[in-house]
Amino acid sequence: MSILEFRNVSKGFGDGLERTEVLRGIDLEVREGEFLAILGFSGSGKSTFMNLVAGLEFPDRGEVLFKGKPVSGPGPERGLVFQSYSLMPWLSVRGNVGLAVDAVFPKASKAERAAKVEHYVKMVGLGHAMDRKPAELSGGMRQRVAVARALAMDPEMLLLDEPLSALDALTRANLADEIERIWEADKKTCVLITNDVDEAILLADRIVPLNPDGTLAEPFEVKIPRPRDRGEMNHDAEFKRLRAAVTGYLMDVGIEAKVEGSRRLPEVTPIHGLPKAAAEAGASVLEDRYLEFSQLSKIYPTPKGPLTVVDNFDLKMRKGEFVSLIGHSGCGKSTVLTMTAGLNEISKGVIRLDGTGVEGADPERAVVFQSPSLFPWLTARENCAIGVDRVYPKASQAERQEVVEYYLERVGLGDSMDKAASEMSNGMRQRVGIARAFALSPKLLLLDEPFGMLDSLTRWELQEVLMEVWSRTKVTAVCVTHDVDEAILLADRVVMMTNGPQATIGKILDVDLPRPRSRKALLEHPDYYLYREQVLNFLEEYETGAHGKSAPAPAEAAAKKDKAAA
Repeated sequence: MSILEFRNVSKGFGDGLERTEVLRGIDLEVREGEFLAILGFSGSGKSTFMNLVAGLEFPDRGEVLFKGKPVSGPGPERGLVFQSYSLMPWLSVRGNVGLAVDAVFPKASKAERAAKVEHYVKMVGLGHAMDRKPAELSGGMRQRVAVARALAMDPEMLLLDEPLSALDALTRANLADEIERIWEADKKTCVLITNDVDEAILLADRIVPLNPDGTLAEPFEVKIPRPRDRGEMNHDAEFKRLRAAVTGYLMDVGIEAKVEGSRRLPEVTPIHGLPKAAAEAGASVLEDRYLEFSQLSKIYPTPKGPLTVVDNFDLKMRKGEFVSLIGHSGCGKSTVLTMTAGLNEISKGVIRLDGTGVEGADPERAVVFQSPSLFPWLTARENCAIGVDRVYPKASQAERQEVVEYYLERVGLGDSMDKAASEMSNGMRQRVGIARAFALSPKLLLLDEPFGMLDSLTRWELQEVLMEVWSRTKVTAVCVTHDVDEAILLADRVVMMTNGPQATIGKILDVDLPRPRSRKALLEHPDYYLYREQVLNFLEEYETGAHGKSAPAPAEAAAKKDKAAA
């Protein structure tokens, strides 16, 4: 029996030439008790779809029906959880959930309402935090409060509008498991908006892709038995088949070939002495110790004594090698990267690049950060040119411009070179950051979670861009990431770090997969899931921190001993 129905629904915004059609001719039925996932790229209309279900917006054509009646506005029968938590900062967990209970059950006694609040707070695992305020909670805990608040309204349908996208990977996975557990217990109809394929497969009975043109694709049925275990699904043939099918579809409709190639890279030499152009780098003889980390450590002073964040990090990289650094938050990945960039002082040990010790920042080591840090008033061309002008002092102005334009074109910004950074999307700004780094013709490319702020599907697109440009330059590269698939997709080796403090290398995985690589091809490679399992097993072992922390430093041990004695 259908509880929700879209009948030929279209929705747009603006007037005349400025009008944008967001949703077009949507026909959909959601069965009672079903868990449905709507999956699509940013800007494809997912949130507009959800607002129509919630009664926050209304269709231009067609109708949205809930239990056979047109949706005329918000209602308690449809509980909504947003991407942002929208909690009252001055109220405790109990108080925030109590607002929903008081609104929906005004005639219930005070004791009955208190019991309901306690029931739903405990359901999301926050019974121990009933009296904490939002500022005292982590991002994952705040989102759990939002889920509890929606459940407390006892809705017939739970609407989840990208509720996990603002969270780190580990918290996101844990909260997704929590949502599945709650759904299994209550079997409420649930509609999830997401851009994460694995999240959709883990949670949903059906996955419906929303195409970039605002139409719905044919749904994918998820026939994997429940409960679904993340680790076990890595061995499940149906999971692998479905993951490849959904990923392939989304890449076909959403990631078109945006890379152009009309310009040529001029044969000019940068100040750090790479031969003529990056095009020749791929032909260079690989050197086994081109980048060398030797007994690298980072120690910070604290009131309780020295705190060792990274301890005895040893690694040798070949020229032209691509290495991914992966580990849980706080394991020191970015600390290693910033020391390599010369932005963070080395406490012990040494980093050598091409035989020379790293000291201070230098354009021979180009960095792409999570946020590209562009000058908002400058164009893409001008942002790239700042570094190029310094790195190619002997080149003519025309040659420098050719370098800038070549790399902007390679990352798909050939038509947007003169657009100001302030007018660009996050994905476009990150493209400029990538182009700027490659334009320096660096000896070493450092990437610090370069796609961490982007939605999953935009991340896929920029990974393809990065691989395409890297394949032309073969620059030695280190990428910090928390994304297992990204780590394997990009790297020749995946270096896994133990938890901090005193984090170090726990395991190194050689990735023997053919290049050039594409996500679609790798998902069909027989060895891909074997690599994935090894990384997932390592991260799972260190997930709780039980195996991840080395023996404490003397000052830390003394502090713990004092605390225990007290």
